[in-house]
Amino acid sequence: MSQPQRIETQVDAIQHLSFRVREAGYALPIALVREIIEYAEITRVPMMPAYIHGVINLRGNVVPVLDLAARFGLSLTEPGKRTCIVIIELALADGLQRIGLVVDEVDEVLEIDPRLVMPAPAFGTTIRSDFIAGMAQQAQEFLIILNMLQVLSLDDIRHLSQAAKAH
Repeated sequence: MSQPQRIETQVDAIQHLSFRVREAGYALPIALVREIIEYAEITRVPMMPAYIHGVINLRGNVVPVLDLAARFGLSLTEPGKRTCIVIIELALADGLQRIGLVVDEVDEVLEIDPRLVMPAPAFGTTIRSDFIAGMAQQAQEFLIILNMLQVLSLDDIRHLSQAAKAH
């Protein structure tokens, strides 16, 4: 009898968009990202949590904008030359929701091998561990891969959809 063939499973690297919030490196699967736009005027919406910056008009659609730094418990982002809004699209129970994320700067699109992604440490990060899908070594630092459904709790999503409907 011949030896059974070993089949090597090929795990493809997943493309991620890397960006910075207060000097820390973060990443999101590129599949969530629809576009990156220049930071522009955001219309404030009353009675929203501080980390919900407001809404923008994106080609006739009202898109709620969340300040990631404020969501992580830091101060609101002071827009600078490199500040961007990353437009993501999440599949939620009631359909697709576009959300803008204010980031300090966008770095690049990276290939991250899922086999090299480590679990979130129990301590030592500036954000809640449930916000972290994993950690990936990139050059001399770790990138925090965000779990957007955790970053955006059900309450946040309700607030964001209220903000979009208010305009």
